[in-house]
Amino acid sequence: MRGGCRLLPLLLPLLAVLWGPCRGREPAPGAVTCGSVLKLLNTRHNVRLHSHEVKYGSGSGQQSVTGVEASDDANSYWRVRGKSDSGCQRGAPVRCGQAVRLTHVNTGKNLHTHHFPSPLSNNQEVSAFGDDGEGDDLDIWIVQCSGTYWEREDAVRFKHVGTEVFLSITGEQYGHPIRGQREVHGMPTANHHNYWKAMEGVFIKPSVDPAKHDEL
Repeated sequence: MRGGCRLLPLLLPLLAVLWGPCRGREPAPGAVTCGSVLKLLNTRHNVRLHSHEVKYGSGSGQQSVTGVEASDDANSYWRVRGKSDSGCQRGAPVRCGQAVRLTHVNTGKNLHTHHFPSPLSNNQEVSAFGDDGEGDDLDIWIVQCSGTYWEREDAVRFKHVGTEVFLSITGEQYGHPIRGQREVHGMPTANHHNYWKAMEGVFIKPSVDPAKHDEL
């Protein structure tokens, strides 16, 4: 028994190594969190997800969603919210596979898609829909990423729950009145056109104090 006690200090480091992988992974400090306001960059075409009070002239006639090259455009901010108001606690890290809504900050409309053809590429139209952050079931997207949480440094996909398309850009450009902006649409296949990365924004820290945040 005494010999076993003498061996215990030697065994503790080994036990720590074996126990470590069994513990649950803690949220990384770089995870995107519920309530955060951010810009999303399409990594293939280097444009940010954007909306404004310009409606489509065809299709649904709803508020248009585009991609813009400028990094300082205030109309490119989106708030990360849950599928329901109680489904995404402020400051909680967003998990890979979680359902979210993306609400356009300046107009209060949600990123939305439906079975209308997009005006330039004839893919599926993506619009901004609703009032004061409230729309319908076609505002729900699944965050697809490879780890446990949506990390700011990772390129992720957004898959639409209702129609199963991926939020995408393939490079088509609009003319007047939004000349030079790119068409945003839904595509049925996962490919290099539908990767997005979190960029500039205000990221709410995981904390019991929701007032704490990290401004970038």
